[in-house]
Amino acid sequence: MKVSAREEYGLRCLLQLAVLGEGEFLTLAQVAEREGLSQANAGKVMWLLNKAGLVSSIRGMKGGYHLARPASEIRLSEIIKVLDEDAVEGHCKSYAGVLDACVHTSDCGIRSVIVNVHEVVERALSSITLAQLIGTEQKVDNMLHQIQGLRPRAETVGERA
Repeated sequence: MKVSAREEYGLRCLLQLAVLGEGEFLTLAQVAEREGLSQANAGKVMWLLNKAGLVSSIRGMKGGYHLARPASEIRLSEIIKVLDEDAVEGHCKSYAGVLDACVHTSDCGIRSVIVNVHEVVERALSSITLAQLIGTEQKVDNMLHQIQGLRPRAETVGERA
C-alpha cells in the first residue's frame, strides 16, 4: 500500500489536533507551521477533513480547528477514505490498456487476490484509532505490533543505517 502525500499530511495535521486539550484550537497557520507545510497544502487537507466531519472550524480571533470527535473514535480507515486521491472502486483501477475496460472483467484470476489484499488493509486500518498514534514512534510501533500479534521491530529510528 502506498500512502500519498495528502494522506500523510492529513494524518499529521489530525495528530496535531489530537493532542490538544479541551477547548483548544489551532489556526491553519499553526497547523502548517508545526508540520512544516505550506498554508495552501494544509488548507486543502483541512478543508477536506472539515467537509468530511472529522474536524470542526471556528472563525474569529480565538478560532481555529479542533477534532469533531474524540481521537479514540476516529479510525484510520475513515481518514484514508477521505484523503485518498485515487479512491476508485473495483479491482482494475490501474488498468492502462488500449480498450475502455479490462478484458478480464467477467472472469479474472487475480481479482480475488486484489480484493483480499484490500480487505486486509481495510481491516488493519479499521483497527487503529487516531488516539493510538499519539506518542513516540517506538510506542506506536509496539502498540501496532501488539494488536496485530507480531513482535515489535528491534530497531528504533535512531538505530537505522
